[in-house]
Amino acid sequence: MGNTVTCCVSPESSPKLPSRQPAERLEELETSTEVSDDNTLPYLQHISDREVPDELAFESNPSDHARASTIFLYKSQTDVRDKRKSNHINHISHVSPGQLSKKYSSCSTIFIDDNTVSQPNLKSTIKCVTLAIYYHIKNRDSDRSLDIFDEKLHPLSKEPLPGDYSRVDPEHKVIYRFVRTLFSAAQLTAECAIVTLVYLERLLTYAELDICPCNWKRIVLGAILLASKVWDDQAVWNVDYCQILKEITVEDMNEMERQFLELLQFNINVPASVYAKYYFDLRQLADDNNLSFPLEPLDNQRAKKLEAISRLCEDKYKDLCKASMRRSCSADNLIGVRHTNAVLS
Repeated sequence: MGNTVTCCVSPESSPKLPSRQPAERLEELETSTEVSDDNTLPYLQHISDREVPDELAFESNPSDHARASTIFLYKSQTDVRDKRKSNHINHISHVSPGQLSKKYSSCSTIFIDDNTVSQPNLKSTIKCVTLAIYYHIKNRDSDRSLDIFDEKLHPLSKEPLPGDYSRVDPEHKVIYRFVRTLFSAAQLTAECAIVTLVYLERLLTYAELDICPCNWKRIVLGAILLASKVWDDQAVWNVDYCQILKEITVEDMNEMERQFLELLQFNINVPASVYAKYYFDLRQLADDNNLSFPLEPLDNQRAKKLEAISRLCEDKYKDLCKASMRRSCSADNLIGVRHTNAVLS
């Protein structure tokens, strides 16, 4: 869906758009779709025009272009460098529980990582995605937001918010618990978590917002809501989320979804190259923060499955070689063709 523009940027660069207030951009979107010049028929932009706006056509947005560095990995590098510098100065190796529980293969037992780009591990993926959100909040540039995402204006629970709710950054485990609850209740997949992060970074880039303590829950909820509808065949309805979060209304969910889509310029396309980039950057984030992926012992059933997959790939490779040989041999038949003079009229 939509056009694709590829740009290459350095890892140190942070994707930025022309300075424009989110409220002005949202107001412009709402007024541009009201009526046409003759006031007879409603004007609706073509889908290709909505997906890649003119002001974004030449921007290095990581959620659109596979060569642009992801924002969450860039924001996490500061903390990673500080940790490594501290360990080097103190000559103390920081070992996390993930490293202590790491398993290694031996002559009798082989451990394999079942987490792949096509079938990610759900728990590990959610941990990495929520860690990326944590770094977004911790290393944000400012507190730019919109009322629709403000939790004080649109509370998600009856519990009163503390007075410093807008100044205290949530811990990683708090973010993980919130996202994990939604994914468990709605039975969402790990792929949906990766798409959620893509939409979140696209929103922050397109609308020039910052995810901060006062809006992170509603921004994450809106991204999950949209990702579940786009990715999963059997999408969760808005009313189902109201059963999970008791205090939110269907009208509020609908309005948040509408504004989320408008701020995304209705660009919900996630190319395979972008999805793969986010997956591998999440794995890099896990390595930098000592989050180990689960390793399972290679049993007979897993070994037979791997053998069948390797045999299938080998057969496909042989078929491709034979096809290329037939194409190359077909050129040999041209040697015996006789040359004839052209007849000019």
